[in-house]
Amino acid sequence: MAFAGVGIYSAVNTVLGFFIFFAALSQGTSTSGGPSPSVLVAVGAVILVVVGLVAGIGLLFVRKPWATGMGLGLMIGWALWSITTAGFCTGINPGLYG
Repeated sequence: MAFAGVGIYSAVNTVLGFFIFFAALSQGTSTSGGPSPSVLVAVGAVILVVVGLVAGIGLLFVRKPWATGMGLGLMIGWALWSITTAGFCTGINPGLYG
C-alpha cells in the first residue's frame, strides 16, 4: 500500500503541478487582473502539502494496515518529489516566488 500511496501522490502532483504552473504562467503574461503567479504557486503548494502530509498523517490515525501503508506512501511520495526536484514540483523552492 505504501507503493500505491507514492503512485497516487505522484499522479496528483503531476496533474496539479501542471495545472498550477500553466495557470501561473498565463496569469503572469495577461493584464486581466486576478491573483499573482506567486499566489497561485503558494496555493498549489498548500494543496500538495495537504494531500501529501495532512492526509498521510490522517490515514495513520485510522489504525488499519491498508490506511497506515497508504498514509506512509503519501508522505514518502511528497518527500521524494520534494527531494528529487529540489522543491519545484511541490512548491517549496524559494526560487518560485521571486
